[in-house]
Amino acid sequence: MEQQQTESQFYGPNLGYVLELYERYREDPSSVDEESRRFFERWSPPRIEIDGRAAALEAEKYVGAAKYIRSIRDFGHSAARLDPLGGEPPGDPALDPAFHGITEEDLERMPSSIVGGPIAERTSNAREAVEELKRIYCRTTGYDFGHIAHLPEERFWLRDAVESEQFYQRMEGEDARRLLRRLTRVDTFEKFLHRTFLGQKRFSVEGNDMIVPMLDRLIRHAADSGTPEVVMGMAHRGRLNVLAHVLNKPYAKIFGEFQQPERGEQSSVSEMSGEGWVGDVKYHLGVRNFHLEEGQEDAKVLINLAPNPSHLEHVNPVVAGMTRAAQERRDEAGPPRQDEDAALSVILHGDAAFPGEGVAAETLNLYRLPGYRVGGTIHIITNNQLGFTTEKEDARSTTYASDLAKGYEIPVVHVNADDPEACLAAVSLAYAYRQRFHKDFMIDLIGYRRYGHNEGDEPVYTQPVMYEKIHDHPSVREIWARKLEERGVISEGEAEKMAEEMFSRMQEIHRNPSEQLTEEDFDTEEPHTPLVDIPETAVEARRLEALNRAMLERPEGFSPNRKLERLFRKNRGDLDRIDWAHAEALAFASLLEDGVPIRLTGQDSERGTFSQRHAVLHDEETGEEYVPLQNIPQARASFDIHNSPLSEMAVMGFEYGYSVNAPDALTLWEAQYGDFANVGQPIIDQFIVSGQAKWGQVSNLVLLLPHGYEGQGPEHSSARLERFLQLAAGENIRVANLTTAAQYFHLLRAQAILKDHKRPLVIMTPKSLLRHPMAASGLRELAEGRFHPVLDDEEARERAAAVERLILCSGKIYTELAGSDYREEAEEVAIARVELLYPFPEGQIREVIAGYPNLRELVWVQEEPKNMGAWFFMEPRLREITGGELPIRYVGKPARPSPAQGSVSFHRREHAQIVREAFRRDAGSREKAEAGVQAVRSRTGGASD
Repeated sequence: MEQQQTESQFYGPNLGYVLELYERYREDPSSVDEESRRFFERWSPPRIEIDGRAAALEAEKYVGAAKYIRSIRDFGHSAARLDPLGGEPPGDPALDPAFHGITEEDLERMPSSIVGGPIAERTSNAREAVEELKRIYCRTTGYDFGHIAHLPEERFWLRDAVESEQFYQRMEGEDARRLLRRLTRVDTFEKFLHRTFLGQKRFSVEGNDMIVPMLDRLIRHAADSGTPEVVMGMAHRGRLNVLAHVLNKPYAKIFGEFQQPERGEQSSVSEMSGEGWVGDVKYHLGVRNFHLEEGQEDAKVLINLAPNPSHLEHVNPVVAGMTRAAQERRDEAGPPRQDEDAALSVILHGDAAFPGEGVAAETLNLYRLPGYRVGGTIHIITNNQLGFTTEKEDARSTTYASDLAKGYEIPVVHVNADDPEACLAAVSLAYAYRQRFHKDFMIDLIGYRRYGHNEGDEPVYTQPVMYEKIHDHPSVREIWARKLEERGVISEGEAEKMAEEMFSRMQEIHRNPSEQLTEEDFDTEEPHTPLVDIPETAVEARRLEALNRAMLERPEGFSPNRKLERLFRKNRGDLDRIDWAHAEALAFASLLEDGVPIRLTGQDSERGTFSQRHAVLHDEETGEEYVPLQNIPQARASFDIHNSPLSEMAVMGFEYGYSVNAPDALTLWEAQYGDFANVGQPIIDQFIVSGQAKWGQVSNLVLLLPHGYEGQGPEHSSARLERFLQLAAGENIRVANLTTAAQYFHLLRAQAILKDHKRPLVIMTPKSLLRHPMAASGLRELAEGRFHPVLDDEEARERAAAVERLILCSGKIYTELAGSDYREEAEEVAIARVELLYPFPEGQIREVIAGYPNLRELVWVQEEPKNMGAWFFMEPRLREITGGELPIRYVGKPARPSPAQGSVSFHRREHAQIVREAFRRDAGSREKAEAGVQAVRSRTGGASD
């Protein structure tokens, strides 16, 4: 039966395509897919019944005809009239029948069945069928599907959908009038802004006006399919128009933002300093609102337009992550349950940015991966044929701006932005393909840019010929109105009257904004919430013991790696010495029991870069996977973990977006090494650390960044702690550099518990400390303890009066100091660890200093070079605490352009020198130190002698 079904698809309306495939197979068997190759091994072309006049035609004519037909389908887009400004299409020699050794007369003698598909059924011979093919493939839409030739099911579906024209609708009556009203609003809105707020930036949509009706159609399809949410990302071009007409942002509010930029542009920025708000320009802001299209109020869909920076295309992975979060149910044990129809992802790209920015390719690479797929994104390139002042010849090395998508087997449709019916047909095709195959689809909407890059820019200086054409070119509203007049849908002058009435309405709203606008319209969605102290995070010992036993359970018949299992039983079974990964697993398990979902991704995160985690076990005989944290009986929420592709930018952006749209979950991204996090620096700078201050967008994303100097060279040592501290301000993030497993346990739990006071958390995670005895913790520290921003020296506390020097440090260097032989001899030295660097724990540091009444100097010790690490962050704050009266000395490496040395032996010598210097008495500063003791005591609240 299966063989009969396979053979049947190679006959009837598919015969023409089969001849193409067969010819390719004869030339190169590897050029067709495996299923077709197996079929052709036992198949030969059937005889085609022809009349007597064609009896003498050579077989080569039929082969030539098949190649010609295939060329029209594959290369017809190169002859399509895609440029609204009238540019000549490049064409292709293969679109000439003579190229294939045939003539129009030859085609007229051949049956239409050689073309196959729906066209064969409505034509009488091959010539008529070819003319119909050329009408469809070389009109104002270019169908670019040749790159998915080895996916026959998709290719057949696309070809039949295009050639049947099932999605192409000639608009008449009220539908046509409704589109005209929509385009009138879009066009009049831009003209009103241009005349009323002369010279102000708005990044007009003019030239690609059809993007609004296209989004309307897309959202309508989503509503008809029962999809409740559409997540969108787009750059600044046309954003205000989309906000007004797709997300129903009031005209009065938009006009107010032009008149009162200190309100509108800054998104409820507070005039009070220190509250963490800075706002953003109006064409970067995001909105969540319901879309209600005129006359179709039942199409109620939540539109979530993500805010974006001017860093073009970087919002792409953020939108993907937000979509995945909206698609998942996380309220049960096991992996989350994904419904790809629960949310639709739509991304608008720029024609210069899409091929130019690497993050676009990184994001496309995610779309079929299990941990990141969203069931297909609809991509639309709003193609201006120009990037700022850069011509396409200087902007990309490809024919089309969309060609990058071909490498990911994404179908592409190029469409002339001045043909409304073709634009809407492209959207309907894209959505139907997404619903059928759950894969991405690309629309290249080819238009132009009415003005310069912004409205204050003069484009004639650099593109005089293009802008001479644009100056005289009618808008798509005018083109559509003229077409409706010709069809008799509207009367002459009706369209202009419609535009005048709309302009008058906008003038009235502008004159009387108070009737349309309230103070609430300027409120941000997420009010600023101040940081609070770390909450209680202890978990009862009996709970942790039960969770630990559950994580050591294995399903019947599952055979994990024997060596690994022995280590698990030995190390994870011991709750008196809990190492870093064990503490993490217990924190995760306890949160799952509390009903907190968890998502962790990163390169090699399932096992852990340093073979420490092993969250996913593999049967050594079958390769079957088992995830203990998805199977503990106590869990009341989902656990998800994935190895990511080798990408920082897109994956970090995805997880940020996920965290924004999954406020119930603890979302973590782990770098393979912290050094590589800077590959995603724009996501850190533009979203993670500033998203709340600019847009009121709240995230609790955790960045796990392996950091520590162990002689592994400049690319495997530093997570660039200094950069995160430089970005820390206005209570925007938390930055930690921890030294014990218990501290890690409590901080993870605190991050999940602080639901109303969320901030991103950056943790400098260890490498050598993962299994270091000094970093291990006992069960009691997890069951009775809590997170401490500063860890004092408990041994030194017992001899506090003898302590004259306080060493402050953070992270792994502590183990080198505390484990040094010098430590035993230095009774006058105490070592305290700053575990939470930001928000700066001033009170706790003051308390530590005050606990040593005879303190004569502070020493900051770090393993990073002087211009890196925490020194420049800590020094002014320590001087403020001590009032400048107590010497503060730096001990560490000198400033360097590169984080670490490439020599292991040099590294060891240098670290040994750092430890020696930390314990060495600085005799020259003693007199000054003694003079400042009393002043410091008074500032820190310490007792006198």
